[in-house]
Amino acid sequence: MKTSTPESLAAFVAEVAASPLPMRPAAHQNLHVDNRPLDICRAYLAEILIEATNCELDTALDSIQSPNTLPNGDLVVPVPRLRLKGRPPKEQCAEIASKFPEYHALFKQPSPSGIHLPFFLSPKTLPRLVLPYIFDRQSTFGQDTTFGKKDASNPELGRKRIVVEFSSPNIAKEFHAGHLRSTIIGAYISNLYKNMGWDVVKVNYLGDWGKQFGLLAVGWERFGSEEELAKAPLKHLLEVYAQINTLFRPEEEACKLARDQGRDTSDIESKGIYAERNAFFRRLEDGDQEALNLWQRFRDLSIDRYTMTYDRLNIKFDEYSGESQVATKTINDVEQALKEKGVYEERDGSWMIDFAKHGAKHLNVAVVRGRTGTTTYLLRDVAAVLEREKQYGFDKMIYVVSTEQDIYFQRLFKTLELIGRKDLAERVQHVNFGKVLGMSSRLGNVQLLSDILDKCSMSTHDMMRQNEAKYAQVPDPDTVADRIGISAVMVQDMTGKRINDYPFDISRMTSFEGDTGPYLQYCHARLNSMLRRTGLSVEQLAAFVEQDPKALETDLGANSHCVNLLRLVAQYPDVTTAAYRNLEPSTILTYLFRLTHQLSSCYDAVQVVRAEEGVDAKTARAAMYEAARQVLENGMRLLGITPVER
Repeated sequence: MKTSTPESLAAFVAEVAASPLPMRPAAHQNLHVDNRPLDICRAYLAEILIEATNCELDTALDSIQSPNTLPNGDLVVPVPRLRLKGRPPKEQCAEIASKFPEYHALFKQPSPSGIHLPFFLSPKTLPRLVLPYIFDRQSTFGQDTTFGKKDASNPELGRKRIVVEFSSPNIAKEFHAGHLRSTIIGAYISNLYKNMGWDVVKVNYLGDWGKQFGLLAVGWERFGSEEELAKAPLKHLLEVYAQINTLFRPEEEACKLARDQGRDTSDIESKGIYAERNAFFRRLEDGDQEALNLWQRFRDLSIDRYTMTYDRLNIKFDEYSGESQVATKTINDVEQALKEKGVYEERDGSWMIDFAKHGAKHLNVAVVRGRTGTTTYLLRDVAAVLEREKQYGFDKMIYVVSTEQDIYFQRLFKTLELIGRKDLAERVQHVNFGKVLGMSSRLGNVQLLSDILDKCSMSTHDMMRQNEAKYAQVPDPDTVADRIGISAVMVQDMTGKRINDYPFDISRMTSFEGDTGPYLQYCHARLNSMLRRTGLSVEQLAAFVEQDPKALETDLGANSHCVNLLRLVAQYPDVTTAAYRNLEPSTILTYLFRLTHQLSSCYDAVQVVRAEEGVDAKTARAAMYEAARQVLENGMRLLGITPVER
C-alpha cells in the first residue's frame, strides 16, 4: 500500500516526482494530499510559483484553478490572481513560464496563453501517480473525511453531525413529484456528507398530523373498506382521501372566497365536513384514545409500505418522525417564548406572528395556532427543531423541500431568531429544488412512489427483452430491470441544476442512448465484461500497479487516449469536493458522463484482450479500465444508484 500512510505517501510521491513533497504547501489546510492526487500537483506548483514570483503561499494556492475541459490543462494559473505589480499580466505570464524548471517529473513544460498559464500533467508520470492512489483506496477514492472532523488538529473531538430531513410524504396523500425529488436529492446529500466524514442522521418527517388527517378520518367513516385496506393499504387510503376531498372541495372554495372578500369564515367552518374534520383533529390533539388508535393504525400501515419502497432505492432512514411526535410541552415552551419576546399576537381568535413588524415584511403574517385551538405546521416545526437539537446535538440540519416552500422555511428560521435562537437558525438550511412537469398526465393515475418505480422498471424490462441473446445471459433480469429503471428515474432528476424544473419523460429516461441512467449502467456493465474476459482479478491488477510502474509509464503514458482517461479519473476527488460545497447532484452526474464519453473513445483505440503488445501491456490497460470502473461505481453509489454487473 504505497499511499496509505503519510510516511508511505511522502516516500511514494518523492519517488514518482523525483523530488521530495514540498511540505509547507502540502500541509496547507486547503490541500488534502492524502485524498486528492491533484493536490500533490498543486503543492509542487505552488512551490514553483513562490520561487518564480516571491508571492505568499496563500496567494499561490488561490491562483491555481481547475479548467473545465481537458484541452485547457489539468491546472491553470490566471496570472492576475497572483496580484503581481509592474508589467502587464501577459508579460508576467511569459516570464513565469520562462522560469519554470526545464524538467519536472509531474508537469510538461507550460506554454503561456494570454494571461493564463495552463499546466498539463506529464503523460509518463500520470499513470504511476494516479493508479496506485485508486487501487489503494478503491471504494473510498473520492472521499475526504477531513471535512467531517470537528477539529482536524484534534481527532479526539470526533465527527460533526448533520440531520437531513427528506422525502416526508403525507399519510394517505399522494406521493407526488415533490416527494420524489426530495427522496432522490435527500439521499444523495446524505451520502455526500457521509463520504466527507460526517455523522449523518436521516429523518423522514411524515405529514402524520394536522387537519388533513382529520379529513381522512371523516373519509374513512364514509368510504373505508377493511378488505381493500388489507389488499393495498396506501392505495386505499389515497382513494378514501380523494373521495372525501372531492366532497369537501366546495366548502373549502367557499371559505377561500369569503376570506378573500374579507368576510368572517367561522360560520362556514362550523358546519358540514369542515366541522367534522376540525372536530376529529381536535380529538387527536386532546388525546382521545379512539381517535389516536385509528391514527396509529394508518400511520403504521403507511410506514410499513413506504419502507418497502425505500428499500428498492437503498435508502434506510434512521428515524421515522412526524408532526405527531412533537411534545406538547415543547410546543407550549415555544408559545411562551413568543409571548415573552412580544411577537405573539391574537387576532379574531387565532394566534399569529406579523413578520413585517420584525424586519421581514416579505414574510407577511403567519397563523401559529388556529381559532379552534389546534396547532399549525409552523408551531410544530419550530418545536421539532428544538427537540432535534436536544436529541442529536447536531452541527447542521438540512431540509430537502421544494422551492414552493421557500417562504415557509424563511418564516421558520425567522421564528427561531425571534425566540432568541439565532445560533440555531444559522445551523439549519433549506435545500430547495424545482418542479417535475407533466408526471401525472404521463403516468395516468399513478400517484405512489412504488407505482412510479414499477412503471420505469417495466419499461426497462421491455427494452432489455429486445435483445434476446443478451437477455438470456442476465442471471436475474427482474432485479436488473428494477435497478436500471430506478437509475433512469434518478438520473433524469439529477441531470440539471436542482432549482430547474424538468419534464418527466419515461421513454427518454429509460433509453440506453444518450446521457441516461440505463446508459451509465451499460457502461459499468461493459467495463465489468471487459475485465472478466481478461481473467485478471482486482488483486492481481493492484499488485501489478504497485510492482511494475515502468510498464504503466511505457504503455499507458505513450497513448493519448489512456492519458486523457487518466487525467479525467484523477479529477474525481476534486469533483466530489465541489459537489460537497454546492450540493448539486448534477456536479457528479456531469462528470460521470464525461468519463463515459472518454471511455467510449478509448474502447476501440486501446483494446485489452486482443492487445498484441504483450502481457504487461494487457495488464496495464486492464488496470486503467478497472480504475475507471471503480471511479464510475463510486460516483454512481454516491448518487444513490446501485451499479449492475451485467
